Amino acid sequence: MFTAGGTGGHIYPAVAIADDLKVINPNIQILFVGDHKGMESIAVPSTGYDFVSIPCFPLARPILFSPTNLLFPCRLIKSMVKSWKVLKTFDPQIIVGTGGYVSAPICLTAALFRRGLNKLVIQEQNSVPGLANWLLSFFADFIFVAFPSSVKYFPNKGKCIISGNPIRLSLRKYMSKAVARMHFFPRAAKTWDLESRIVLVLGGSLGANAINIAVLNMYSRMLSEHKNRFIIWQTGVDSFNEMESLVKNHPRLVLTPFMHKMDLAYAAADLVISRAGAVTCSEIMATGKPSILIPSPYVAEGHQMKNAFIMEDIAGSKVITEDELDSTTLGIAIEEILGDEKQMADMCEKALKSGCPEASAEIAQHILSLIN
Repeated sequence: MFTAGGTGGHIYPAVAIADDLKVINPNIQILFVGDHKGMESIAVPSTGYDFVSIPCFPLARPILFSPTNLLFPCRLIKSMVKSWKVLKTFDPQIIVGTGGYVSAPICLTAALFRRGLNKLVIQEQNSVPGLANWLLSFFADFIFVAFPSSVKYFPNKGKCIISGNPIRLSLRKYMSKAVARMHFFPRAAKTWDLESRIVLVLGGSLGANAINIAVLNMYSRMLSEHKNRFIIWQTGVDSFNEMESLVKNHPRLVLTPFMHKMDLAYAAADLVISRAGAVTCSEIMATGKPSILIPSPYVAEGHQMKNAFIMEDIAGSKVITEDELDSTTLGIAIEEILGDEKQMADMCEKALKSGCPEASAEIAQHILSLIN
């Protein structure tokens, strides 16, 4: 049983692990549990896995001073009662939690009331664990972490396994750059040359307003000044309509609310501009892409800021804080990287050396060792 939700950063690592478990043992039964209102209710069934929902309630921030948190114990009990029914019906041997508030009820119920009936595994994507995973680590049999620096935050360090972040199977397969570019810009096939560059902008699955505004204010100038420059721009679902109404159609610009073919997008790109979610960072490393990271200042526990500066250190990423971000600073950073072949090569090499493309396969093997 997998419990994951809230954001793609929690969901897709779980899916990647599930895929590798299926590769090892095609007969394995897998069930995902999450919130019916969350992204997981759509994302998980689209990957072919069974999904059931339980009532889930996040803690409001700040935790100690939010009146709504007074009701949290009652809400948690309600979630755990439903979790017990789901656990009893599916009767899993192993439960895997990949973070987010949706993982707490299932994992806590299993840990407190099903000891001996199942094993518990958690996987932490960020450099610093979230509250749910930190709490669940006291009950876990294995704790998989993405970064060596993460181990110090867990009380039982002996349970920690440094594996890297699981990434989707499609991103681990070779993809021709020429084929990927043709997918996005079929009419430009005859004009590609050694100087052609594609900038991939990832505005988040829901939308990163600061990134979208900065790109909006500089994309036209960049495309007019560089005839061999192309942009693939994922605005995020919530921002797409606004951006589409403001952006002029251009043959060297692809605008999309959500990227369904990330393997093609990474393969086509020469430079990635993105938030600093842990999974995106791992995908950038695994695909060996130079990157400009703009960490979100709104993510709990400051995860993205920490992720971004780790990426700066190990993968050579350029970090721009949201306070520093505007069309000028972003434009200068793009030109500095794309205008320096040696820097691009160094960033590619550092990213690839830091990546762990086989993380999900390693995690899957460890998970199965708990019952074999």
